[in-house]
Amino acid sequence: MTTNLDGAVVAVVGANGGLGAPIARLLAERGARLVLAARRTERLAALDIEGASIVALDVRDVGAGDALVAAAHDTFGRLDGVVNAAGVVAFGLLTDTDDVVLEELFLTNVLGPLWLMKRVVPALAATRGFFVNISAVVADMPMPGMVAYSASKAALTGADRALVRELRRVSVRLCDARPPHTETGLANRPLSGVSPALPHGLSPERVAARIVAAIEADETDVAADQF
Repeated sequence: MTTNLDGAVVAVVGANGGLGAPIARLLAERGARLVLAARRTERLAALDIEGASIVALDVRDVGAGDALVAAAHDTFGRLDGVVNAAGVVAFGLLTDTDDVVLEELFLTNVLGPLWLMKRVVPALAATRGFFVNISAVVADMPMPGMVAYSASKAALTGADRALVRELRRVSVRLCDARPPHTETGLANRPLSGVSPALPHGLSPERVAARIVAAIEADETDVAADQF
């Protein structure tokens, strides 16, 4: 089974980010009609994607999924797919990590995506659509100095692995993508701590292309070594 993106209505959450933006551009090139969502929408217009609907949305809000579905239905009358490219990172020893940072990591990287999926699944079931969560390599290979971040991504991937089977029952395809370190600039904007020395990462364009290819091929799992 494959997915034809031409004419599909796809929402990209975190479309203003270093990975969300190139994913949105590639989806547009494939003919998708886009709903671009982010907490701060100023940069979304700069993507210059003709006909895109722009919505201010915070994945940490339990009602974010309802707002996303409403925006898609108001503009296009349907929702065929969602790509969740929102996320935050923090570095440092667990004992040095503020409790508020721990809470924020799990709120944005785990609870937010689960709330989002819970609310968009009925709309996606109606169109036999898809959902993509962008996790990270640390979900499979947790690292010291990134304990809380690793745990948040492992939790997201664990949920996705169960949801692949759960959502299949309602004809919704779920993909968990775990790219290796990518030069999105996120490591330079941590909630706390300082990024350790990391090898040069993959280009966002390369990672975005792999994720869009996974959507088209109806893949459910894209591990780090597949990028």
